[in-house]
Amino acid sequence: MSATAVIVRGVKARLRANGMSYRELADRIGVSEPTIKRDLSRGKFSLERLDKICEVLGAEVAELLQPAEPTAMTELSTEQEQALVANPKLLLVTYLVVNDWKFSEIIATFRLDENELVNILLKMDRLRIVDFRPPTRMRKLTARNFSWRKDGPVHAYFIANVIPEFFNARFDGPGDEFRFMAGTLTPASVLRLQSSIQRVVAEFEQLTHQDTRLPLARRDGCTVILATRSWEFSEFSKLRRAPRNARR
Repeated sequence: MSATAVIVRGVKARLRANGMSYRELADRIGVSEPTIKRDLSRGKFSLERLDKICEVLGAEVAELLQPAEPTAMTELSTEQEQALVANPKLLLVTYLVVNDWKFSEIIATFRLDENELVNILLKMDRLRIVDFRPPTRMRKLTARNFSWRKDGPVHAYFIANVIPEFFNARFDGPGDEFRFMAGTLTPASVLRLQSSIQRVVAEFEQLTHQDTRLPLARRDGCTVILATRSWEFSEFSKLRRAPRNARR
């Protein structure tokens, strides 16, 4: 198989692993969907376009020569998540590994010695969250588009413990941003808003993957919460007039 064919195969594998369509890739690099389909079917595209594709996929050309793991997980099982919330250190290390932290970076940043970290990674290996080869080699088994289970154990843990702490702040520090907006929208406008949120999520994932190549000293923890809900504050709802039908 030629090098070009291997790269094309790698691009397609990364698209599947990221849950990204040809149209999304085309939009992100500023070309039409037919152009992307033609490029990937013929294997003829410029080095400049290949660079843009790699940037969007968060991959180096060399990585495209090694297709993404086809069985990479987009979410954990309920049992796996229950094991994590039962052990805060296990949850922490899983969070770090999923976000591409290296063994040495974890040791340097958190109060974990090498033996303790190795034991945690061995537990993660048994849970099939990571492929760990002592002393320090680890490969996550989660896909780029990995997410926690909706209404799963980790989600419940975040709602109960993380969210209250996150919002107990003034949001006035460098890089902080907070907006709370409410209004009335049509179903079509809600769908448009949901699409916008998905684009922001995709951009956040791309930036975090891109920045993992930089030294840890140049990066800071960043947490973003994006949500929309058909909802009205209960104190407002109490003041609503009862529907006419209800008063009859």
